Amino acid sequence: MRPSPNSHIQNDSNKEKPVIWTVSVSRLADLFRDITLEYDDRATIEPIDLGFEDAARHIRERMATERCDAVIAAGSNGTYLKSRLSVPVVIAKASGFDVMQALSRARKITPDIGIITYQNTMPALKEFQNAFGFRIAQRKYATEEDARAQINELKASGIKAIVGAGLITDLAAEAGLAAVFVYSAASIRQAFDDALEIAKLTQLESQRGRGTQLVAAAGIPETLRAKHGITDLRGTSSAMEALRQTVVLYARSPATVLIQGETGTGKELVAQAIHRENPRMDAGNRPFVVVNCGAIAESLLESELFGYEEGAFTGSRRGGHAGLFEAAHRGTLFLDEIGEMPLTLQTRLLRVLEEREIVRVGSTRPIPVDVRIISATHCDLEQRIREGRFRADLFYRLAVLRLTLPPLRERGEDLVALAVWCLKNALAALGARPHPNLQAEINACGGLLQNYDWPGNVRELRNLMERLALFLAAEPLQAISPGFVLRVAPELLQASDSAITRPAPILEQPAMTQLENIYQTLARFNGNRAAAAKHLGISRTTLWRRTQTGE
Repeated sequence: MRPSPNSHIQNDSNKEKPVIWTVSVSRLADLFRDITLEYDDRATIEPIDLGFEDAARHIRERMATERCDAVIAAGSNGTYLKSRLSVPVVIAKASGFDVMQALSRARKITPDIGIITYQNTMPALKEFQNAFGFRIAQRKYATEEDARAQINELKASGIKAIVGAGLITDLAAEAGLAAVFVYSAASIRQAFDDALEIAKLTQLESQRGRGTQLVAAAGIPETLRAKHGITDLRGTSSAMEALRQTVVLYARSPATVLIQGETGTGKELVAQAIHRENPRMDAGNRPFVVVNCGAIAESLLESELFGYEEGAFTGSRRGGHAGLFEAAHRGTLFLDEIGEMPLTLQTRLLRVLEEREIVRVGSTRPIPVDVRIISATHCDLEQRIREGRFRADLFYRLAVLRLTLPPLRERGEDLVALAVWCLKNALAALGARPHPNLQAEINACGGLLQNYDWPGNVRELRNLMERLALFLAAEPLQAISPGFVLRVAPELLQASDSAITRPAPILEQPAMTQLENIYQTLARFNGNRAAAAKHLGISRTTLWRRTQTGE
């Protein structure tokens, strides 16, 4: 069909419309599609029929070449995307009236009703069910597997109808239960209205930014590129969700960031994510320069940071040498182990932060630099200030934004998934194929992993999985049983207190044998706790307690 004479006018007007993407893989997609028609004249709205990490990856890839002003999603999917995308994510929320209407529809089907909500239950429902004589069993979930387990338990207890969002109603229908969708058209319209307002603000901000945006540096060497982004901050625990949200927030600001955390918690990984998630710069063409302040001799650190002129000292390079501040111009300089920086250099660093210019060693000519500083430390800088080893004024200048990374022992729910990911990567590096039931076998070793303190945090876990992979590559038929893991990593029978490791009581042989039997049974049933407990003749609670405590 030949384009109309005015088609270019329509195309130009579409460019000015806010661009909104809706994300859903459940029955919510149909409601999104219906409401989209009402907003067609005000925004360019496109559905994305993906969820969670697939949706996040798809959106990030498209945003490299396309514009999106806002995303609309709901429930656990919306929460997941909000912590992983730099574009604003509007989460559609069911109102109290939606919930009451859904319960009323469910009550017409059966008096035995369950309602499953993401992360939190609704205490106000207790008054509602007492007033109207409903029997409402409330549950909350964090993952799809968790949601499926909650539905199966409710079904076993006699519940006939489930009220919830898209994922919950889809799973309930799969389980043969009546599924009552909680969202109303009014709630979805409200989300579209909110997204439209946010999209307009995003457009205005983008237009202002284009007028003042710095020209990206061309030809950045691969060694000066940040290789990791927010998707590399793995884990579904509340601590990691909060961390990803903070990273996205801090990426929007040019202020200095101080990252604190124990060794191995991923401080440089977080710094790279902050650099790459900056929505106002093309991070791929902006340098990310790393310097470990504790790994370079004091006599060399000054010239490495600030550069030097020819003849500044014996052995100086002809023509001089640009320092790391100049290399990081228009990008990010990551100062790792900042607590180890000598006091004399702390004074010079403070001046750079205040004046935004450096002076090379052996020179008097100031050189302007536009650098964002992210620093990291595993030590207590405030204690070092009291000891006179760190400048208080520098501390407050470096710590405009602060971030403390959670140690692995406080992320128990992430342990097994991280172990599986690290082990698969380690096996791939050795050219070995993972066991078909690797996930279930690692699940069966969850008690061993949970009872260890992990003083080296994620780095220690990764190193341990690399050791395990080496043995598995040598013995391809070896099952990943608790006994095998303990032979390869006997330190798992020890608990660490900070950096000091103390021996823990070793399980008596009969108890260990019993524990291994439990793990082997779990592996046999692919991690299905209900089936394993039934086979062993014990309750699921007893099974859980024994895997956690080793009783």
